[in-house]
Amino acid sequence: MRAVQVTEFGGPEVLTPVELPDPVAGPGEVLIDVERIGVNYADTHQAENSYLAPSKLPLVPGGEVVGRTGEGKRVVALLNGGGGYAEKAVAPEATTFPVPEGIDDLTALSMLVQGATAWVLLKKNAHLEKGESVVVHAAAGGVGTIAVQLAKAWGAGRVIATASSDEKRALALELGADVAVDSRAEDMTEVLLDANGRRVDVVLDMVGGKTTDQSIAALAPFGRLAFYGMAGRESPKPVDLRNVLGHSTTISGMWLPHVFRLPGNVFGTALTELFDLVLAGKLKAIPGGEFALSDARGAHEALRSRKTVGKLLLDPGK
Repeated sequence: MRAVQVTEFGGPEVLTPVELPDPVAGPGEVLIDVERIGVNYADTHQAENSYLAPSKLPLVPGGEVVGRTGEGKRVVALLNGGGGYAEKAVAPEATTFPVPEGIDDLTALSMLVQGATAWVLLKKNAHLEKGESVVVHAAAGGVGTIAVQLAKAWGAGRVIATASSDEKRALALELGADVAVDSRAEDMTEVLLDANGRRVDVVLDMVGGKTTDQSIAALAPFGRLAFYGMAGRESPKPVDLRNVLGHSTTISGMWLPHVFRLPGNVFGTALTELFDLVLAGKLKAIPGGEFALSDARGAHEALRSRKTVGKLLLDPGK
């Protein structure tokens, strides 16, 4: 089968098209003929071995695919440790989900990782209450575009989007944000206070660095910042627990694989709710571009440039 392999860690340049033997499904696994592959920021960290879960070489990156089983069932799946950048992939049965009629490949993949991430951040980390203000950093990205829509659908009082260009800010407003501000602002604390007219209740952050530091400083008493990535590849400052106490602040992290350790089928519930919202016309996936599998390097370069919007896909047929 055609695949993309990493034999040395690094940037987009280490993604190499190769021919590999077809994978074989073991007990409790499903072999999938891949129709589209989702591209995520986590993949870029996986390729350079800077992800939360260490990578091992040689590596076929990619954690999500949509396609068909040998019985012809259309499914979307989270993979275990990679293997997605290929024409065929093996996924655990426990993380393989049927795709309802009316849900296209882009939407299925968008809801699987980005949608579930936004759902968990707002429900489990932020415990969003109606009327509260929500800041969505990187609001034109895969998670951001869905988080803006979910926050509004679930009754947020004011949604403040941050993005780096006029086009991205316009997209966030189109999706329901009440205001969109420049993510490149020198003083994000001041920008957020001005945008909300007071301190903010909830911040969803996947940027890191000073964006995180200044967002924490903008939180209201009992405000919550949910941290779920570091696209800027800069760590925030260490948190002083005296300040957390002094401002009644909650700072939480979220790594999607941990959702599967929760009692009950939380991930399945999230995905079902997201698909239902899509089919009801209340939520939509935003296309970010489709690349040939052989040009996975180009997809990573685009994603790391932080100029993309929505969801990026790879086509294994090209």
